[in-house]
Amino acid sequence: MIWKILTAPYLDIRFRPSKNIDVRIVERPGLWMDEAEVEQLLAKCQSVVASSLPEPLDYGIFGDDLQARERTIITLISDRESGRPIAFNALPLMDAKLGAEEIQVVHLGLVMVDPNYRSGGLSWILYGLTCLLLFVRQQMRPLWISSVTQVPAVVGMVAETFDSVWPGQETTSAPTFAHGHVAKQIMRDHRHFFGVGMEAGFDDRRFIITNAYTGGSDNLKKSFESAAKHRDEQYNALCEEWLDYERGDDILQVGQLNLATARTYLMRSVPNSALPKLAVQLLVLGVQALLAPTIQWLAANKSLGSLRPAK
Repeated sequence: MIWKILTAPYLDIRFRPSKNIDVRIVERPGLWMDEAEVEQLLAKCQSVVASSLPEPLDYGIFGDDLQARERTIITLISDRESGRPIAFNALPLMDAKLGAEEIQVVHLGLVMVDPNYRSGGLSWILYGLTCLLLFVRQQMRPLWISSVTQVPAVVGMVAETFDSVWPGQETTSAPTFAHGHVAKQIMRDHRHFFGVGMEAGFDDRRFIITNAYTGGSDNLKKSFESAAKHRDEQYNALCEEWLDYERGDDILQVGQLNLATARTYLMRSVPNSALPKLAVQLLVLGVQALLAPTIQWLAANKSLGSLRPAK
């Protein structure tokens, strides 16, 4: 059983961070789950959507594009007592290039929480946990992330959780070449993952997506007054100044998760009660990413991928 977990090509993690909730993280379900299981998983996510919106969503994992189900990680949170889904996120994995290097960008995509549970301290799971697990699995190399939102609270949360986020805490200087290059590739190749139509414009100086709510995400459009505010007024002022809420603008943020921000996330965001169980998951992934490949490599009498033992 342990070896199966260590050698599994995709994440399928279940754990209970507190006595009240259960969490399941499923990576790329469209590649390995059968169709009935995928539909059941998506139905649970749609039940969370139904608790917040008058109409179901029809883009990303909920649309007709099967590729989205093959390139998305779904984190589902359920109430332990009733088993009812109460929150989820859907994080698309997007391919990009920096010079000759191929990178993967984790998009902090669709996040929805049942209104009755929005003050339940779930943000550490929905916004950072899956990224942390991916970071450990890829041997703790810096992980690029992106986020598209018009909600000041989310803009501030992303800026303070991850490293080198632009736009973020610093907006007086221009974005770096790497940030700009990644942002342009996201808008050119992957906008369908977050429900932005091809007619939407993009200000590559400030990373503003203009007229963003035309590609399936129409039901998510908010006014500035109704959007959740951040405790730090600078993010509220940034959104109010840069975004045209009547037209329907979004901010695209690009940043990284690295060792420093992973440590900060563990120390500041994860509740102390959840640390022991999370440590077990991180240990298993660490063994999978670091120890298991070493053991496999040293076993010269066994095949490893395309490598074969000498006769």
